[in-house]
Amino acid sequence: MATVNAVILPIKKRKDGTWNVKIRVNKDGSSSYIETTHFVNSKQVWKKNQIKDPGILAMVEPVLTQYRKKIGELGAKLDSYSSAKLVDYLVGKKEIKAEEINVIDFGRKRIEELMQANRLGSAKNMQTVVNSLVDFFRTENVFITDIRSKMLYKYEAFLLKPRIQIRPDQFQRPQTRAIDGLSNNGLHNHIRDLRILFNCIKEFYNDEDDEVIVVKHYPFKKYKLPQVLPKDKPKLTIAQVVAIRDFEAEPGSRIELARDLFMLSFYLCGMNAVDMYKLPPADDSNLRISYNRSKTASRRRDQAYISIFIPEEARSLYTKYAGTLQKRYASHSGLDHALAFGIKKIGAALGHNDPEFYDARHAFGDFARNRCRFSMDDVGLAMNHKDQSNRVTDIYVSKNWDIIDEVQSKVISLLPSLDSEKLLTLNGDDMESPFDLSNKDKEFAKAS
Repeated sequence: MATVNAVILPIKKRKDGTWNVKIRVNKDGSSSYIETTHFVNSKQVWKKNQIKDPGILAMVEPVLTQYRKKIGELGAKLDSYSSAKLVDYLVGKKEIKAEEINVIDFGRKRIEELMQANRLGSAKNMQTVVNSLVDFFRTENVFITDIRSKMLYKYEAFLLKPRIQIRPDQFQRPQTRAIDGLSNNGLHNHIRDLRILFNCIKEFYNDEDDEVIVVKHYPFKKYKLPQVLPKDKPKLTIAQVVAIRDFEAEPGSRIELARDLFMLSFYLCGMNAVDMYKLPPADDSNLRISYNRSKTASRRRDQAYISIFIPEEARSLYTKYAGTLQKRYASHSGLDHALAFGIKKIGAALGHNDPEFYDARHAFGDFARNRCRFSMDDVGLAMNHKDQSNRVTDIYVSKNWDIIDEVQSKVISLLPSLDSEKLLTLNGDDMESPFDLSNKDKEFAKAS
């Protein structure tokens, strides 16, 4: 059953004291509205907000008659229509075709939505996909029908090769640079993000309940996402972490920043740089840092909430950097670049191949499991991998952070309070020989 009537919406009163006359389309208790070119004032409506002006009613009646006729012509098809779909049908709204859906335009709108939702990492990933599609097709007119399984294989080959990339700088001036091809894991992540964009477009334009299928194809059914390969990169040893901790760096340099935040991450159960960036100014009365992990907050029912004790080893670093990083860097991406620079300098001086800031998180997890022998569940809990609203059992278990505190304490206790030169004399199962820190290495590290 569907009805159409001329109405006003009391809450939509204009500044001049009038209301727009709307056609209300009601279907199964749900209403949608069509604007008209007619307006009424308070003298033209009854107290119950019904239109009483005969002139307005006479002008609207032919439209209502036409709409009722069109609804009657639907016959049994009316059952599949919602009020919103009926409005589109009555006003003759053109149904969009798949070949008219611009992936680049949709992607940029999606990036804005992610930015507004403070999902900066996801927005950055989506921006990379949009830019690369423009590079590949050499046009901004990329339509959803262009994304096919055969195209994906060609796109994959394109991403794996070194190429010249042009991107605007902070002043929107085009800058040219040579970039390497993606690694296998990088390719996996990139195609995964493209699939996310494709799925967003399908979800936006398709309505399976109303049998509206605009995007009919799905290239990722035939094209298989590259498998993530486990990295054969060795985890840091205890001695290597201590060597980073005791590394000499020029105050205020990016090397000092990388060293300090690397250790702060290690002390705080592998806290990510983006979450350090978001920390409010330090409060000496705070014994714990409670936050939602940015990387997974939007994907977990518990919003990736965790509370981490601030150990004595981390207190000075927490006080030094909490609430200050946002003043030093305009975005967490800027911080990431600074950390990458600093940690590479430290790694070069220590002879550490392919160093990354994320190694601190990996080291914490590795030490917790393989040195301290904590269970994988406890390690996952400490590193905020476990959704605490995910299992039925968790309903019966009260939240407390004692397990995390215990994992954290035992991992930190693995690091002896010794300088790097004393460590050179140590060997054995619990302590590997660290890198030799020569005076030349220490001087090199002072460059920023």
